[in-house]
Amino acid sequence: MSLAQGAPLLSRLVSSSVAIAGQAGHLIREIMKKGDLGIVEKESVRDLQTEADRAAQRCIISSLNKCFPKITIIGEEGEEETKVASGSIFDPSTTSLVDVTCPAHLSSMAEEEVVVWVDPLDGTAEYTQGLLDHVTVLIGIASGGKAIGGVIHQPYYNYQNPGSELGRTIWGIVGGEVGGMKILPPPEGKLIVTTTRSHSSSTVNDAISAVSPDEVLRVGGAGHKVMLLLEGKAHLYVFASPGCKKWDTCAPQAILEAAGGILTDIQGNAIPYDASAPHRNSTGVLASAAGQKHGVYLEQIPQHVKDNLKA
Repeated sequence: MSLAQGAPLLSRLVSSSVAIAGQAGHLIREIMKKGDLGIVEKESVRDLQTEADRAAQRCIISSLNKCFPKITIIGEEGEEETKVASGSIFDPSTTSLVDVTCPAHLSSMAEEEVVVWVDPLDGTAEYTQGLLDHVTVLIGIASGGKAIGGVIHQPYYNYQNPGSELGRTIWGIVGGEVGGMKILPPPEGKLIVTTTRSHSSSTVNDAISAVSPDEVLRVGGAGHKVMLLLEGKAHLYVFASPGCKKWDTCAPQAILEAAGGILTDIQGNAIPYDASAPHRNSTGVLASAAGQKHGVYLEQIPQHVKDNLKA
């Protein structure tokens, strides 16, 4: 089913991205089934890339470029490792596309104004270790330097429940709707913080301690951490480190903000998503679920933590 060409660009882009992310998730599962992950190290032994990362990125970028040739796409895996072959292209109109409503103030964008940030497999280390519920596919949409739309696909959602449908996709537009899941509030009377599983440091731990959590969930993947906020399993995502990139946060930020939450850097500043922005989020991440006092938590982050993280 094809989306009407008269529909706003953002509606068509989010709807197509939902379908394309689902296809990328299928490739990720197929490569895991075959057992040869083709693991290579990038910047460090903790920064891995697999054939699933490469195949998923080839699929996402080639398919989006085919449908929207004038948008700018920035992918985690670079260009050399993921040179596009024609066989990578997936036509989203061959599936039943979701109907996405575009807010009026975003309805007249041109393709040239759009930057798409792609993490084809967020949580690669966890993928190689079998922690499959940490894995997400992230397609973030930005315009004017702001995250405005996003898609999070969980290829292994329900994988521990045999007989259940495997995988799900969540999408959102800032100022509009969230689709694909029911947003749940976190429990009252306690504070649950989620943070990094593998990139801890004294600065990261000082920031967490400062907000006095009752429980800390150390998990992989920025997409997975924000999903915990959306599912009501955590109140706050604290990461006082320069360890994540724009492709990790663009899609989750857009969906979280569409759901009424907030995502900033650790100093409370907006994260810029224009094409020329540095890829690294050098001033960390603080994200809060809907209804939480984001500003209060920002004030609790120690000044030495904020000073350690400079742009």
